[in-house]
This record gives sequence, structure tokens and C-alpha cells, in this order.
Amino acid sequence: MSRLRQLVKALRVLGACDRRWWLALRHGVAPSLEHLRVLRLLRPSSVIDIGANRGQFALAVRHVLPQAAIDSFEPLPEPAAVFRRVFAGDTRVTLHACAIGERAGTTSMHVSARDDSSSLLPIGREQTRIFPGTQEAGRAAIEVRRLDDVLTPAQITAPALLKLDVQGYELQALRGCETLLDAFAWVYCECSFVALYEGQALADEVIAWLRERGLRLLGVYNMAHDHDGRAVQADFLFGR
Repeated sequence: MSRLRQLVKALRVLGACDRRWWLALRHGVAPSLEHLRVLRLLRPSSVIDIGANRGQFALAVRHVLPQAAIDSFEPLPEPAAVFRRVFAGDTRVTLHACAIGERAGTTSMHVSARDDSSSLLPIGREQTRIFPGTQEAGRAAIEVRRLDDVLTPAQITAPALLKLDVQGYELQALRGCETLLDAFAWVYCECSFVALYEGQALADEVIAWLRERGLRLLGVYNMAHDHDGRAVQADFLFGR
């Protein structure tokens, strides 16, 4: 079934008449089509893309919002190198080769056999049970910074969207963005209902933390289920 979904996605990308998407496929990168409807609904002027991997989300942003400014964050060298090739020549996309967290410094990332499942938290048994092939394959030393170490409020054009896809590290990353949260009209964040990574905050904790800071839950998108039909994770949209 996953191969069928991949084929359907590839056909949609090829049929989209987006030259950038076609070129990205040459680098083995496809856009995150599941996010297009949210981007079309919100239409932000700038996007902060934390957990960029190879640029899948940024490709979706650029398709819907050709003039939006995108600041993407990806700490792992290999996917970051692919990202740079995909967006070579795009002056409105900036890649920052670091993770976002509560404290600046250097730490070790748990690298998954599928690097888009890598995390600053240890990969848990439920992650590898539900998503086979995502087990830990190694470690990598990466840089962590707070968002205000990298950007100022003046560099975030309103209305702005903060997107996070950081594999269980959502609450820690949000804390690293706290001083700049007022610059964002929306937060779009992947959250889990079950612990896939050791020590991760679950969806209810993220919802409560953001609500205390004036961002309420507006919608839930792209629900993922395990083989028993249990809801595992989804993308949560928050706004003011």
C-alpha cells in the first residue's frame, strides 16, 4: 500500500506543472502534498520551517506562496545538502544548519535509518513498531540554538507561520521559540498521542502550553493510525 501511495504522489507531482517539483524529484525529494490545503487556507507571508529535512514542506510552501520568505532549519548534514541543491538560486529561502531547542550548544542526535525520523530524543519501541525501518542507525553531533539566536522579530514578516516537525521534540523546540511567539499568527506542529520517542511531550501537553501563550487549537490534519486503527499522531494548527 505504501508503494501505491508513493506512485500516486509521484503522479500528482508530475501533473502539477511545477518546474521546481520536477527538479526536486531528480534529487529524490517530493513535496509534502498533505500540507497544501493548510497553506492555501492561511497564506502566510513568511514561514519558519523547523525540521526541514530535504525541503519537502518548503516545496509545498513555494508552490502555494511563490513570494513567501522561508527560513528553514535542518541540523543533519546530508539532508541539508540535498535541501541546498533543491533550492539553489531561490533568494527567498534560507537554510540554517542547526536545530532549535531551549538551550544553545552542541548535542547528539539519534539518526534514524530513515533520516526524516531522526530526533534529539532516543527513538522508542513504538516508533519502530508502528513505522518499520525507522530504528536508530547512528548518532551525529549537531548544533542547537534558540530561535532568537538566529532571527529577530523584524526578520519575520507578518502574517507568519511557525511550522515544527521535530520527531517528539516539539515542546522543547517551542520553548526555544518562546521569546518570538508573538511574531506568529499561527503554529503548525506535528504532535503524537502515544510516546514514539523517549521523554517526548504528547499532544495534550503541547496544546496546553500553547494555549497558555494565547494560541488555541484551530484544527487537526493528516491523522496517522497504527495497524489496529489507533490514532498515533497528526498535524495540529494553532492560531490567535
